[in-house]
Amino acid sequence: MVVGKGAWRAQRATRGVAAVESRHSEGAATMTIYRAGTIFDGNNVLGSGTVRTENGRILQVVPDDAAGSSLAHPVAHSGEVDLGDVILAPGFVDIHSHGGGGAAFTDGYEPARTVIETHRAEGTTSIMASLVTDTLENLESQIRALQPLYDAGEILGVHLEGPWLSEKYKGAHDPQLLRDPTEEDVARLCAAGSVRMVTLAVERPGGIEAVRWLAEHGVIAAPGHSDASFEQVKAAIDAGARDITHLFNAMRPVHHRQPGPVIAALETPGLPVELIADGVHTHKVTVKFVFDAKGRDVILVTDAMAAAGSPDGDYMLGPLEVEVRNQIARLKSNGAIAGSTLTLSRAVRFATFTAGVDTWLALHAATARPAQLLGRDAEIGRIIPGAYADLVVESPTLHVQHVIRRGEQVK
Repeated sequence: MVVGKGAWRAQRATRGVAAVESRHSEGAATMTIYRAGTIFDGNNVLGSGTVRTENGRILQVVPDDAAGSSLAHPVAHSGEVDLGDVILAPGFVDIHSHGGGGAAFTDGYEPARTVIETHRAEGTTSIMASLVTDTLENLESQIRALQPLYDAGEILGVHLEGPWLSEKYKGAHDPQLLRDPTEEDVARLCAAGSVRMVTLAVERPGGIEAVRWLAEHGVIAAPGHSDASFEQVKAAIDAGARDITHLFNAMRPVHHRQPGPVIAALETPGLPVELIADGVHTHKVTVKFVFDAKGRDVILVTDAMAAAGSPDGDYMLGPLEVEVRNQIARLKSNGAIAGSTLTLSRAVRFATFTAGVDTWLALHAATARPAQLLGRDAEIGRIIPGAYADLVVESPTLHVQHVIRRGEQVK
């Protein structure tokens, strides 16, 4: 990749995106061709080339070195934008985020829109709404309040992080509200709306049965906040668990005689693991170790709370008070880490430039791999024909310059 051919080219790209956006708003054109110095399609680096979009979808991806690389069937009055020496990547996919912009998904429809817009401005074009432990009644209400956003395609669904968690590894969850999973309770919350993922301590009575029920009903079961043994996690995987919630954090640690959840996850081929790459939840050496061990089965997540994209101060995480100092969120009551202030763009930069992870592997962990877990990788997390035109324009240092969602520039 060539770095920097002068400010004029970056300015031209900015003017070009704005001009195309103006024509979109006037209804004069719905087709756009983006040219970039490097295209990363979510799985592979294609080099320089063009991406053609129309009506919010990707029509064609043409690397410059492809045979017959001229665009087929060019459309009159189409917009064309030369983005310059940038990385054009798929929009980020965050499957574990609680809040941002001073708001949280627990707070209802309008605050949830603030969360979505905050992360979208930093390149996350697809996001899961994560809810923390609360009463069943409150969780049911929160799930229903988010349903219109799911119906409109604004969120990927709801992720329940609790209330079926371990008291010992509760993290920032109210211990008085934790409980054992029963089929009645699990079915009740899943029936309330678009629940797509559930984090649970599989060692609790009924835990393995809950995993099996979730798997049978198409909901991702993710062991986490757990004191489970190696054997219990392997039993959960056999029962249908398909993800591990924020590896290392809020779970039994590795011991040479009791390997626990971490080793069970790392030694299971094809099982994805979530990783919070921020230097607070996981050390840079740990981040690199996990990528070396799991490769393309790492999923970068933010676990962001309301302070993401906002200044230090006092916030709420569900019913619990949190103080954020130096961008680190901790419970006021006991100092436990209470989510992060990350965006996925920052997580990718940390993994790449601080931890030393391969750039394309880090971007894969924020795009195609989470989309694949959700069974949505034909639509999101990739730059391929037929997918949504969700694109992130990044500098060579992985700073977001432009965000395009469904073919429209995010302001």
